Amino acid sequence: MVDHRIEIKMKKIVKAQQDFFNTNATKEVSFRIEQLKEFKRILKTNENLLNKAIYSDFKKSAFENYTSELSLIYHDIDEAVKKVKRWSKVKRVKTNLANFPAKSYIIPEPLGTTLIIGAWNFPYLTSLAPVVAAMAAGNTIILKPSELSPSTSGVMHKLISNNFNTDYFSVIEGGIPETTELLEQKFDKIFFTGSVPVGRIVYEAASKHLTPVTLELGGKSPAFVTDTCNLKMTVKRLIWAKYLNAGQACVAPDYVLVHKSIKDKFLELAKTEIENAHFSIENDNYIQIINEKNVKRLMNIIDNKKIYCGGSSNLSERYIEPTILENVTFEDEIMKEEIFGPILPVIEYDNLDEIILKVKAQPKPLACYIYTEDRKTKNKLLQEISFGGGAVNDSNMHITNTKMPFGGVGNSGTGSYHGEFGFKTFTHYKGILEKPTWFELNLKYFPYTSKKLRFIKLMLGQK
Repeated sequence: MVDHRIEIKMKKIVKAQQDFFNTNATKEVSFRIEQLKEFKRILKTNENLLNKAIYSDFKKSAFENYTSELSLIYHDIDEAVKKVKRWSKVKRVKTNLANFPAKSYIIPEPLGTTLIIGAWNFPYLTSLAPVVAAMAAGNTIILKPSELSPSTSGVMHKLISNNFNTDYFSVIEGGIPETTELLEQKFDKIFFTGSVPVGRIVYEAASKHLTPVTLELGGKSPAFVTDTCNLKMTVKRLIWAKYLNAGQACVAPDYVLVHKSIKDKFLELAKTEIENAHFSIENDNYIQIINEKNVKRLMNIIDNKKIYCGGSSNLSERYIEPTILENVTFEDEIMKEEIFGPILPVIEYDNLDEIILKVKAQPKPLACYIYTEDRKTKNKLLQEISFGGGAVNDSNMHITNTKMPFGGVGNSGTGSYHGEFGFKTFTHYKGILEKPTWFELNLKYFPYTSKKLRFIKLMLGQK
């Protein structure tokens, strides 16, 4: 049943933003730079509040909040402030012979009023990094943070509402009713980060208005550990990447494919690495599972007979120990959905071609990680497997390079962002042909003749 109070509120906010966008204020590059600088100032000034809020939701440390969230947002802002003038410039392009004499150019313009729906796992990064891109591109912004991390949602609402005109940048808190009503409104762009099932709902709602959508989803991202890898370094990087944020990361290695000749050694080193890393909230390098529902979900997909190490949990503390499962197959329950938690299934393989076919039979993942020192093996995997993005001899870290697009493919998402790619995501590129009036070839006008046709074909490079 529709709550008309929510309906009226959402319509009012969206209409106010549309009206403000139509004043053309956001199109001025100087305005965008001013807002970006102010945004960074607000975040920097209130880092303690941001740290307290995320600790309240997850017991995530100030160290990890900075390294895995705030620092990346600051970098995006700094890059946008530095480069948005160049990104926004009208770009001259060549004019084809058929339009002689004329000039051609492309005008980057903001899309308009945008909706950004953030995720709970990295609540600041998934909410505010797209905001930076939308701001740089000159749009108005409505941000809907996840209600599953209420403290971080609350602090974002407070800081943004107290410092920005809501006609330009507004935060809407709430759950399904608020999100549902927001999706009923007509936006010029929707950017969603979250699960595949909710992504489908967002996509369907946007289609009613023909609204362009960027979906940052997830999937079961594989890590190939080949027999030619530097095993000690592989394990060190892989274990850090898997258990960062207690495995609640869309780019986390979801499962590992290990060559049978090194499987036992891999397991031994992985267990030792977990022990040496001392993953715990007290050590600032581990966090809680988001809620008890997800603790139960994760514990239900663990096959106790396949636990190599870990496996313990505490429901009231929302804690699951870093866990490794061995002798896993693609038919096991844990391979039927994205894990999104601190559980690492290990699948043994012998024949690379056969295991590639099994991976390709799964939905396309957001990431893929390849650990090898063999160039032929690396190239084979990169060429044969489709995935959003990834790394060779590392995991997760590709998302820190804003010179590359970050996004999924197929089931793992559509569209990309980060750096200039984020600017492009929130921008329409308007192509313009400008012709003088002092001359006009008569080729396209009646009467049509064989001589004209031959000349047109010549101009178009055809025979």
